Amino acid sequence: QVQLVESGGGLVQAGGSLRLSCAASGNIFSINSMCWYRQAPGKRRELVAILTSGASTYYADSVKGRFTISRDNAKNAVYLQMNSLKPEDTAVYYCNAVKDVSVYWGQGTQVTVSS
Repeated sequence: QVQLVESGGGLVQAGGSLRLSCAASGNIFSINSMCWYRQAPGKRRELVAILTSGASTYYADSVKGRFTISRDNAKNAVYLQMNSLKPEDTAVYYCNAVKDVSVYWGQGTQVTVSS
């Protein structure tokens, strides 16, 4: 089992920045990838960014150049640095871990961007 806890969400004005954190605990050995997803009201959950165990990254087109996913192995944490935020970035952001054939989710953290 892997437990994930997100933090760092909040209310920010358009153009501002936030850094989301995801603390992982439990059986975190050999996690294949860590991801950030988001879900806006009335919309499907969408993939935002991926960080693989080999340190490869992927970003959705909508956040490319503005968001950065990174990790701190010593702290068992993954981060999402979000810059130049837009109102359309408003959503609940979820941390996700893939380990073998299992997928784990955090509880989510709300990000609200005001215009």
